[in-house]
Amino acid sequence: MEVRKMYRAGIYLRLSREDAAGGRTESNSIRSQREICRAFVRSCGDMDVYDTYVDDGYSGADFDRPGFKRMMEDIKAGKINCVVVKDLSRFGRDYIEAGRLIQKTFPAFHVRFVAVTDRFDSTTADYHETSLVLPVKNFVNDSYCRDISGKVRSQQRVKREKGEFIGAFAVYGYCKDGRNRNRLVPDPYASRIVQHIFDWKLDGMSCLAIAKRLNRLGVLSPMEYKRSMGQNYSTGFAASVRGAWSSVAVRRILTDEFYIGTVVQGKSEKISYKVKRFRKKAKEEWIRVPGMHEAVVAEEDFERVQQFLATATRASGGEEKAHAFAGILFCGECLGPMARRLNRYRGTEKTDFICSAGNRGEGCGRHRISEDGLWDAVWQALNFQISLLMCEERVRAWTAELQMDDSELGLLGEEIRRLCAEAEKYRLLLCGLDGDLEKGVITAEDCAAFREIYEEQEARMREAAEKQKERLQKLSGEAEQRSALLQRLKKTPRLLGPGRDVLLTFVEKIVVCGERRVFIQMRIREPSGQTKRSGIGMF
Repeated sequence: MEVRKMYRAGIYLRLSREDAAGGRTESNSIRSQREICRAFVRSCGDMDVYDTYVDDGYSGADFDRPGFKRMMEDIKAGKINCVVVKDLSRFGRDYIEAGRLIQKTFPAFHVRFVAVTDRFDSTTADYHETSLVLPVKNFVNDSYCRDISGKVRSQQRVKREKGEFIGAFAVYGYCKDGRNRNRLVPDPYASRIVQHIFDWKLDGMSCLAIAKRLNRLGVLSPMEYKRSMGQNYSTGFAASVRGAWSSVAVRRILTDEFYIGTVVQGKSEKISYKVKRFRKKAKEEWIRVPGMHEAVVAEEDFERVQQFLATATRASGGEEKAHAFAGILFCGECLGPMARRLNRYRGTEKTDFICSAGNRGEGCGRHRISEDGLWDAVWQALNFQISLLMCEERVRAWTAELQMDDSELGLLGEEIRRLCAEAEKYRLLLCGLDGDLEKGVITAEDCAAFREIYEEQEARMREAAEKQKERLQKLSGEAEQRSALLQRLKKTPRLLGPGRDVLLTFVEKIVVCGERRVFIQMRIREPSGQTKRSGIGMF
C-alpha cells in the first residue's frame, strides 16, 4: 500500500499599510485571508498547518518583511515544505523576485506553493501555467504596486501644496490639532523652549552654548520629549542612548521655517517604489506654504537669527555669549565681520574691534575702533533718532501710518465675501443647467454655451477672492509688526543704557570706515518707508 505524503504547511498572510484598517492589531482582511487558507488546508487530506506567518502593514514591493523572513528560515531548516497564500498578490508584487522564488527557490527546497484564489498549485501546474500565466499575473501585480505608488505620491504632493501637514510626527514645538490631523498647533511646553532658544541666540549665545544650557537645565531633547509623550519616535540622526541636546539640534531649530507659520515639506523623495532609500532634494524644490499655522517666533526675529547664523558670532574663550555687536558690526572696506580684541599693556586693558580679514592679512586694511568709542557713536545716533521720532509733529505722521486704519481691512473682508457669493451664484446656476436641459427649457447648444460662461465666471470670482485673501493676510501681518514696534517706541522715549536687546531692536547694521567714521543702518523707518541711516563723526 502506497504511503500518502503529508505536507507541513506554512500559511503566509500579508496586507499593505495603505489597505490596512487603522487602529487594530489585525485587519479584517488578514482574518479573511487566514480563513480562506485554513479552509483550503482542511479540504486537503494531505496537509497540516505548521505555523502562520503574518506581515500586517508591509508593502508587497519587496520581500524585506519580518514574517516572510521567518518563514524562509523555517523552509531552510526543513520545518515546512508547503507555502499557502490567498493569492499571488499577497505573496508579493515584485514580479521578478516572486517568479524566482516560486520557480527556482521553492523547488530547490522541495517546497510546494499554493495560491488558493488564483488556483495555482506547483504540484499540478503544467508548463503553460508556470511559464506563461504565473509570470503574467506577477507582472500585473507589480504594475498595480507601481500604479498605487504613483497615486500616493500625487496625492501627497497635492496635500503638501495645499499646506496640509502630512508628517508622521509634528515638528518639535507643535502638536497635531485634534480636530484636523493635517494642521499643527503650538505645544504649550515645547513652544516655550523654542522661544527661549531664539531669544538666547539673539542675545549672542552660540548654538553649542545653548545646547549646554538646555542640558544643564534638564530640558528633554526633541527625541526624548516625543518619547516621553508616548510617541514611537526614532531619528535618522546619530544619538546617544539618552538623546541630549547638541549644537546641530539647536541649529536645526533655528533654521526651521515651521516656527514662523510656514509649512515646509517635500525635502526628500523615495528613489523608487521598490527601493526603501530616499534622496535629498535641493532647497529650491521644497514645498513652502506660509501662514498655515500659528507662529511661535516673530518673522522679524527669525530673519535676524538667520543673519547671525550666516555670520561668525562665536563667543570668546571661556565666555557663554558673543559680544553685543556680534552679527551686526562690519568693516566698511571688505564688508566682513569685525572681531573683538582685548589688549593688555602695563596693567591696563583696552578693548578694540578690528577687521577680521585685515587681521589675517587677507588684503583689507586693519580698520580698528575702540569699544568705548563705538558705544558712544551708536548711542549718540540712537538717542538722536529716537528724539526725532518722538517730536510731536513727526510722531503724529509716523504713528498714523503705524496704526493702520481697520476700515481698510473691513473693506477687504466685505469684498472677499461679495466675490465668494458671486462665485457661489454661478456654481448654483451650473448645477441647474442639467435640470433645465431635461425639462426642455434650454437646448443642448444653449446648455453648453451657458456652462462655459458660468464656469469661467465662477473661476474668475474665486481667483479674485483668493488674491484679496492674500492681500488681507499680508496687511494683517504688517499691522501686527507695526503695532509691536510702536509699543516698543512708546515704552522707550530715550535709551538709558547699552545692551544687545536694544541694539537688535533698533539697529540693522553698523559699518566702521575708520576711527572717526561710523555708519549705522537703523531698523526704524520713516513714514516714507525708507530705512533711516545715520553717519556719526567722532572727534
